Amino acid sequence: MIPLTDTSWQSLSWQDLVIGAISNINDLTQQLNLPQMPHYSAFPIKVPLPYLSRIELGNPQDPLLRQVLCLPAELQNSPGFTDHPLDEANYTPLPGLIQKYQGRVLIIVTGSCAINCRYCFRRHFPYQDFQPDSRQWQLLFEHIHNDDSITEVILSGGDPLMLPDKRLQWIESQLAAIPHITTLRLHTRLPVVIPQRICPDLLNWIAKSRLNIVFVNHVNHANEIDAKVIEAMQILAQHRVVLLNQSVLLKGINDATDELVNLSNALFGAGILPYYLHLLDPVNGAAHFDVDQQQGISLINQLRDRLPGYLVPKLVREVPGDTAKSLIR
Repeated sequence: MIPLTDTSWQSLSWQDLVIGAISNINDLTQQLNLPQMPHYSAFPIKVPLPYLSRIELGNPQDPLLRQVLCLPAELQNSPGFTDHPLDEANYTPLPGLIQKYQGRVLIIVTGSCAINCRYCFRRHFPYQDFQPDSRQWQLLFEHIHNDDSITEVILSGGDPLMLPDKRLQWIESQLAAIPHITTLRLHTRLPVVIPQRICPDLLNWIAKSRLNIVFVNHVNHANEIDAKVIEAMQILAQHRVVLLNQSVLLKGINDATDELVNLSNALFGAGILPYYLHLLDPVNGAAHFDVDQQQGISLINQLRDRLPGYLVPKLVREVPGDTAKSLIR
C-alpha cells in the first residue's frame, strides 16, 4: 500500500493505479485518519489513490468517502429494493447485449470497475452470465449489422475503460465497419477516479475513429473534479470527444441545492455538460442513499432559478419496460 503522503503514486500508470486501489477497510480508514470499523457488506471496497486523495482527512461525512465506505445500513432490507432493479436480463437477446431503447444498444464489455460505488445498481449483477465469448461477439456484431435502425452503440460494464486499449480499438473497428453506426458512447467513471487513464494509447484509437465518440462521465460531487481531471477532460475535448455527465441523486452527498449548483459549475469548468440526474435505482444495499422524488423535483426547480438552462440536468428515473428513461423534470 502506497501512503497518500508518498507522491510517487501520482506518476504510476493507470493500470498500476487500478492494481494499487485500496481494497481493505482497515487500509482505507488508516489512510484517511479515521477510526477502524468492520466491513459490513459482501460488496467489496475498491478505491484508487487518485480518488482517495480528494477525500478530506478525518472527516467521516466527506461526500466522496460516503460513496465508497460501507455502512451498517447496507444490511437492511427495504421494501421495493431488489438485487436486479432494472430487470436487464429480460432485454438481452444475446450475451452481453442489452436492447431496450429505439436506435441504440448497450454492450456490457466487462464486469470490472476502478472504484466500487456503494449505490451501484449492478452491485449484484451476474456478470459471468453476460460476458460474450469470441463466437458470441461475432453474433453480437452480426445482430447490430442486421438491424439498420441501430445508429448508436453504448459500451458499459463495469467500466469499459477497464479494458486494454487494444481490445477497445478492436471493438471500435468492428462497429465502425457497420455503415449505419454513427456514434460510440462510453459510460465511464475512470477518467474521473483515475485521470491517468486518458493515455496515448486511448487517444490514438479515438483520433482514428470515424465514429462520433461520446464519454458519459459519472460525477456526483464537485469535489471529485480536481486539476488532473480537468486536464484529462481538456485532452479528450481536443480529440473531439463529446463530454457529458450523469449523476445519481444521493442522500447526504448531493441532495442540496448548493451542492448541485457547485457540481454543475465544476463540470462546466472541466468542459463537461450536465446530462442526467438519476433518481436512485432501488438496488438492495443502497436504500440509505434514496432521495424522495418530490425533493428531486424541488431541487431541479431551484437549479433552474440559479443556473442557465444548459447547466440544469434532466431529472430521470429508469423504469423496467419503459421505452426510454422516464423524465421527471
